[in-house]
Amino acid sequence: QVQLVESGGGLVQAGGSLRLSCAASGRTFSTYTMGWFRQAPGEEREFVAAISWNGRSTYYPDSVKGRFTISRDNAKNTVYLQMNSLKPEDTAVYYCAMNRNRNYYPAHPEKRDEYDYWGQGTQVTVSS
Repeated sequence: QVQLVESGGGLVQAGGSLRLSCAASGRTFSTYTMGWFRQAPGEEREFVAAISWNGRSTYYPDSVKGRFTISRDNAKNTVYLQMNSLKPEDTAVYYCAMNRNRNYYPAHPEKRDEYDYWGQGTQVTVSS
């Protein structure tokens, strides 16, 4: 049984930073691309970041590029999302997700259907 458990969310002022963590179990973590997504109330779930199974490739949308950094520690089965210079529009529930294929970095890591397991989410609230 695959489990993804996010942590690290909270309330922060605009301009501040948070680091999210996602601990994985149930699969050989080091062989799977991981992603972060977020969903604000009334909005669709949107892509935030992805990292290849070996950590060599990362991808971000323009909305977070230069502010967010995804990383992973395969020895700890954990993926991280460092979020700096946070803005009120970053307020959302943040989810980590695991790609459905081993040793594979998708051509479009931003697509939700590339991922078959999702965490329960952690709330990030940025006040102005």
